[in-house]
Amino acid sequence: MPSRLTSALISGALIGLLNIVFSGLQFGFASLPWWFYAAQLLLIPAMLFPMRFFPQAALTSNFVQRTALFALGWAVPYAIYRFSGDALSESFDPLRSLGSYLWLMVILSIAFAVLRAPRKKE
Repeated sequence: MPSRLTSALISGALIGLLNIVFSGLQFGFASLPWWFYAAQLLLIPAMLFPMRFFPQAALTSNFVQRTALFALGWAVPYAIYRFSGDALSESFDPLRSLGSYLWLMVILSIAFAVLRAPRKKE
């Protein structure tokens, strides 16, 4: 199995498992609805498509393009993670959740772009 496919499957499964654990601890495992578990299964295929953006982003020297590639890579998996967890709350506000999602995507994309900048050739 190619390493990118393996990475995508493992990453999707781990992110889904962490969301189940964190949400179960916050809301109680018995109160988690069936759709929440089904949404976590979506993380596995959601990691397959954007996985190609990460190596490309790590090789891109332009900061803005690198940031955009990291944002594209994390957009769908993080949306599933974020919105499925937020929807469990009784005080769920879709606009607030979307705003928080977009804000954190900007921060994470910039952080990854800074940390994963290509090394300068000497």
